[in-house]
Amino acid sequence: MRKAPGPNGFPNRALKHLPMRTVLLFLQIFNAILCTHHFSRVWKHAWIISILKPGKDPAQPSSYRPISLLETIGKFFEKILLNRILYEVGECGLLREEQFGFRSRHSTSLQLARLVQQITRNFGESTLKGAVFLDVIKAFDTVWIEGLLYKFTVLNFSSYHVHIISSYLRGRTFEASFLKAMSSRRGMWAGVEQGGFNSYALFSLYVNDMPKPSHHVELALYAEDRPSYVRRDTLALVDSYLLLYLRHLKRSLPEWRIAIKVSNSSAIIFG
Repeated sequence: MRKAPGPNGFPNRALKHLPMRTVLLFLQIFNAILCTHHFSRVWKHAWIISILKPGKDPAQPSSYRPISLLETIGKFFEKILLNRILYEVGECGLLREEQFGFRSRHSTSLQLARLVQQITRNFGESTLKGAVFLDVIKAFDTVWIEGLLYKFTVLNFSSYHVHIISSYLRGRTFEASFLKAMSSRRGMWAGVEQGGFNSYALFSLYVNDMPKPSHHVELALYAEDRPSYVRRDTLALVDSYLLLYLRHLKRSLPEWRIAIKVSNSSAIIFG
């Protein structure tokens, strides 16, 4: 309820004071969306504000993180859609074991604890562990919508889910604001809203089929964060197995329009 309002300026806290008659009307609208698989175009428009990243140069456009402000009522329906997606994911076990994002009883803290445990085990066994931390360029903004819908089909989501997610993602528009300036309305042909309730879940499913490593390399995934690590007795072996997997990623990721920002990625040897 503390979130900023969307383009119509309707405050979130006002929803708490709506009469039951209005709540029932929204219920009818949401049920109609689920029946017709049509997400209202009014709710697809976003205001994009820019938040300066800590410690970054304010004169550089890349120093800002874009956040989408969406219509309050539309975000309520997004929660309903998210619950249905997560139910399907949980019931069918669709997310891979290395992915800790948007899975029941999983979190960033547990993923971090898992990685720390693997590293500290090496200290007692006198072995080395090499890790590569990859940063995806504009992860949410560059999601290929047609590719994402194809992956939903491959994961055996029902046509009902695919059609409503298709309506939710297609035909979006935005206006970007910076200081006191506002852009004209533009169309969005790729990406998921950075600020939408469904964005992290959709991106997690989008990268769910990233190449599986060999038994020498392990992954630690959380939405768009993707460390890869390997444990071996010598530095030469650590280096060779990680390089082999990175070459595999270099060939496969561009097929899904995913790019790695090398300058923000890093490699570390623990030992």
